[in-house]
Amino acid sequence: MPFLPMTDRNYRKMLQTIGVSDFEELLQAIPEGLRHKGKLNLKEPLSEMEVTRLLEEMASQNENASTHLCFLGGGAYDHFIPAAVGHIVSRSEFYTSYTPYQPEVSQGTLQAIYEYQTMIARLTGMDVANASLYDGASAMAEAALLLQAHTGRRDILISKSVHPYYRRVVRTYCHRAGIVLKEIGIKGGVTDLEMLSGETGPETAGLLVQHPNFFGNLEPVEDAGERIHQAGGLFAVSVDPVSLGVLKPPGEYGADVATGEGQALGNVLNFGGPYLGIFAVKQAFVRRMPGRLVGVTRDAQNRRGFVLTLQTREQHIRREKATSSICTNEQLCALAATVYMALMGKEGFPRVANLCLQKAHYLADRLAKIKGVKPAFTAPFFKEFVVQTPMRPDVLIREMRKQRIFAGIDLSRFDYGMERALLVAVTEKRTRQDMDRYIEVMETVLRK
Repeated sequence: MPFLPMTDRNYRKMLQTIGVSDFEELLQAIPEGLRHKGKLNLKEPLSEMEVTRLLEEMASQNENASTHLCFLGGGAYDHFIPAAVGHIVSRSEFYTSYTPYQPEVSQGTLQAIYEYQTMIARLTGMDVANASLYDGASAMAEAALLLQAHTGRRDILISKSVHPYYRRVVRTYCHRAGIVLKEIGIKGGVTDLEMLSGETGPETAGLLVQHPNFFGNLEPVEDAGERIHQAGGLFAVSVDPVSLGVLKPPGEYGADVATGEGQALGNVLNFGGPYLGIFAVKQAFVRRMPGRLVGVTRDAQNRRGFVLTLQTREQHIRREKATSSICTNEQLCALAATVYMALMGKEGFPRVANLCLQKAHYLADRLAKIKGVKPAFTAPFFKEFVVQTPMRPDVLIREMRKQRIFAGIDLSRFDYGMERALLVAVTEKRTRQDMDRYIEVMETVLRK
């Protein structure tokens, strides 16, 4: 249809076409008291050149991981992303692709999903992985639903060392599903195993743990899994996928469900999203797994092809009887993760993980030598750790930010009762010079 300039005649014609007499009629759903009266206080219009300059000036005021040294973590990490990742995911056949319900015209997208599933299954040591969920929080919440549905039991146990935001999402899911969510306390920065044993019973459907946990500490996952299995429940663990380059995968210590946040796999920080929910299970639970699943098959001419499979679990077929309300996946983010994992390979992936591990411990050891700064926990950790500071963390963070350093996360914001604790994350991007500068600036701020 040709473009028509918005003259008075065309304006009236448009209103007539949609069946209203004037613009006010379109606003009837909005209460009269909420409508703006008078004219909008808008400045004079700008030219394209002036708008571009204005936006550039506004953008230059942003502070981000490119302008500052970033030691932020808590679920979103500043890892190095090879240029090939952005190049591939920006190709039009990937960047604009959508739901592959017609496999005959979606083989490229389906194959990319299948490759992602294969890599995640191998990385986690699980039998089957889905095509991804919204983020790490929704993946953990879906795991809670799976535990309840498979066991038929009512109670879900969740460690308080799980990310506070994840716990909120899980609580919302469980409330709507009629599940009783019981929180297991923390001892020494990890799940209190004695409390865990005391809370298990005949209605315990399973346990949700994060490993490494919100504080970066390594959980006693083998012991926790054994205790919950002895009670007849299932074990679901949320992992940092990068940590699996050096840590034992969930499939090797008895996890029934493995979830996680996949942002660290080739996805930028991006102001907090969109991100990537990892979800993998043992074969026994494949029909209860939420989300999309791609399988490989053979056509009538014996050629290999890819299709969506086990769709009888999904909402668009089973409606209210579906395994989950999730009927999609974060394909662009999953593709970035696939490209990243392929580039890292079996040698590069452990190297990245080991760099994170060694650098985090280097910084933690140096921080512990600053007067008044000490480790909050003695538990082993991966790439994140907590230190207690003599200065209020929010003040310390603000002062170090003036020196172009994002110092970490103030834990007083959360429900741990930790008033002077700073959560610090170190990735492979941080050089020794970066960390030494962090030490230097912190010492200067604390002296003042």
